[in-house]
Amino acid sequence: MMRSNESTDVLARFRARLRRMLMKRTLTTIVFCLVTLVILAGCGGVRYPKYYTLHLPAPPDPPASENAHATVGIRQFMAPTYLRQGAIVYKPSPEQIGFYAYHRWAINPSEFVTNSVIERLRARGDFARVKPYDGRPDIDYVLSGRLEKLEEIDYEGGVKVEVAISAQMTNLATGATVWTNAISEVGDVNKRDVPAVVSEMNRTMERAIKELLKPMPADVATGPTTAKRN
Repeated sequence: MMRSNESTDVLARFRARLRRMLMKRTLTTIVFCLVTLVILAGCGGVRYPKYYTLHLPAPPDPPASENAHATVGIRQFMAPTYLRQGAIVYKPSPEQIGFYAYHRWAINPSEFVTNSVIERLRARGDFARVKPYDGRPDIDYVLSGRLEKLEEIDYEGGVKVEVAISAQMTNLATGATVWTNAISEVGDVNKRDVPAVVSEMNRTMERAIKELLKPMPADVATGPTTAKRN
């Protein structure tokens, strides 16, 4: 009779241990499945930024000019800090600035403006030489500028973009300002999405740079040559 009871107790303990093992294995499987689902859900929800670039039509080849003697160096254009952070900017009100988290510039807009100004001044043939300013005193003039605005405007009805640029040119020898200008151009966006906004920014940027450089005095280009200045 004792052996029968002992056998029954051993069997009961074995069954209890087996149930605990099965429950533990089931719990482990459930946890593993939940973790896997969370990881898969997280991977499915990842958003990667989209990058955009400014693009203007290539300027024409510079004309031959025998009257251009002066040389000019173009400083890197400055810009507000918020325009140099990479995100495309929008303004829901005159006082508020917003940033697209997943729509960013692939190039620093101020660098783009600098390069575009250099290309267009070269194409006009108004100067004997146009180059990025490197601090050397082998030029007659220095052009400095600032990209003031490059943003989407979402107030006052519809969607618009605004591009504002200012610049000035100084005589390197005397420090005198020989030319200055500031331009603000606004363009209408015909579709409410970021690619359409960027396309209109390109068109508006082209107009702004063209208007910025248009009123440059003719006598600047025929001013004192580097040899005379020295």
